[in-house]
Amino acid sequence: MDKMISTANGEVIITNDGATILNKMEVLQPAAKMLVDLSKSQDSAAGDGTTTVVVIAGALLKQCLTLLSNGIHPTVISDSLHKASIKAVDVLTAMAVPLELSDRESLIKSASTSLNSKVVSQYSTLLAPLAVDSVLSVVDPAKPDMVDLRDIKIVKKLGGTVDDTQLVKGLVFDKKASHAAGGPTRMENAKIAVIQFQISPPKTDIEQSIVVSDYTQMDRILKEERNYILGMIKKIKATGCNVLLIQKSILRDAVTDLSLHYLAKAKIMVVKDVEREDIEFITKTLNCLPIANIEHFRVEKLGHADLVEEVSLGDGKIVKVTGIKDMGRTTTVLVRGSNQLVLDEAERSLHDALCVVRCLVSKRFLIAGGGAPEIELSRQLGAWSKVLHGMEGYCVRSFAEALEVVPYTLAENAGLNPIAIVTELRNRHAQGEINAGINVRKGQITNILEENVVQPLLVSTSAITLATECVRMILKIDDIVNVR
Repeated sequence: MDKMISTANGEVIITNDGATILNKMEVLQPAAKMLVDLSKSQDSAAGDGTTTVVVIAGALLKQCLTLLSNGIHPTVISDSLHKASIKAVDVLTAMAVPLELSDRESLIKSASTSLNSKVVSQYSTLLAPLAVDSVLSVVDPAKPDMVDLRDIKIVKKLGGTVDDTQLVKGLVFDKKASHAAGGPTRMENAKIAVIQFQISPPKTDIEQSIVVSDYTQMDRILKEERNYILGMIKKIKATGCNVLLIQKSILRDAVTDLSLHYLAKAKIMVVKDVEREDIEFITKTLNCLPIANIEHFRVEKLGHADLVEEVSLGDGKIVKVTGIKDMGRTTTVLVRGSNQLVLDEAERSLHDALCVVRCLVSKRFLIAGGGAPEIELSRQLGAWSKVLHGMEGYCVRSFAEALEVVPYTLAENAGLNPIAIVTELRNRHAQGEINAGINVRKGQITNILEENVVQPLLVSTSAITLATECVRMILKIDDIVNVR
C-alpha cells in the first residue's frame, strides 16, 4: 500500500518506496534511526527491496524479544542469526537462475516486477523496457559489471501522462532557449560550446564606485562595454560555434540584454542558467570540454550534434539535443506526469527499476518473487535447525519463522487471507514446488517463475544480510545511556 506523507513545510508526498518514507519521517528513537539507515543501505546496495528489508528486520526483532524473554543470551542469538543468514544466502544462490545480458526479456520481467507494487504499476509495460534500454546503453564494455546510474539523467516535466515518458538519445534541458532579440531556437548541424564564463561587462573585484563627471565619459564606458562584448562574440563566432550552453553564474549576470542582442545577430543559439552539477554530464554526453575562459575558446573543445531545437511540452518548453557525434555512454529519460505527486513517484519507481537492472548487470542471477524465496528459506532453515544442537537450533528456527512475514504481508496487502495463503504456500514448498509464490493478480498460489514475477538475486541476499546485521547490532545493546 502507498503512504501519504505531509511534511512540516506543507509538502505532500505519495509513495511506497520504503527508503523515501523513512527518510521523510522525523525519527528520534536511536534504534528506529538504525532502521532508517538500514533502508538507506539497501537503497544504495540494491535500490529495490527497501520496504522488505525493514519488514524482515522488524520480524527478526520480534522473534528476538521472545528468545530473550526465554532467557537465551543475546550473544548466542546474535551468533546464531549470523550463521542462519550465511546459510540463507547459500540457499538463495542455489535457487537462483543464471541470466545473460543478451536476454532482454528476462531483464524486462524483473524490472516490471519491481514496478508492480508502485503507484505507476499500470505503466510497467512502458517503463520496464525503458529502464532496461537505458541501463544497457550506458554499460561500458571495458567494465561490464559496473553501471553508474549518474550516467542516466532523469528530467521531469509536468503535463501529459506517464504514457508520454520517453528515452532520449541525447540531451534534454528543462528550460527554453533564450528568445531575447530574436535569437534562433533551432539549429541544425550544431557546434556546441559549454562555457563557464560570463558574456557581460567585467566587474571589479572590490566594492567601489566610479564618479563620472560628464556624458562623454559615460559614452566611452558604454562604448568600451560594447567593444568588450563584441570582441568576445567575434572570438566565439570565429570557431564556428553556433550553440552556447552557459553555466549559471552567481556573482553577476551570465549574459546581458546587449550580449544576447549581439549573439542573436551572430545567429548563435543560447541556453543559459545551466546548473553547475549538470556540466559533467553534459560534457560527457557531448564529448566536449567545458571552457572556463574566452582565451581558451578552441574548435577542438566543441561538441557536435545534428540538431538542437526548442520543443513545446505541456505548458512549458524544453531544449532537445539529438544526433550527437561521438556521444558518450549516457542517456536521458524524459518523465511526464499529470501532477507533481505522480511525477515524483514515477521518478522514484523508475529509479528502483533502473537499480534492479543494475543489480542484474553486476550479479547475473534471477530468483522468483511473490514470497517464494522467503518461504523456501523458512522451510530449509527450519529443517536445518533440527540438525543443530542446543540453543542454536532454537534461534535458527525463530529466524526461519521470521522470514514468513514477507509472504504474510504480501497476502495481506493483496486482500487475501494471509494465514490460509501462507499455510498453503508451506504445503506446496514441502511437496517440492520451489517456485510456488503468491500471485497477487489471480489471488492464488501459482508457479511464480512461469508468471514472470522475478527479481535479482542481489535484492534478496542483500535484504537478508543487511536486516540480520542491523538486528545483531540492536541485540548487543543492553542499555541506553543518555548523556546530558
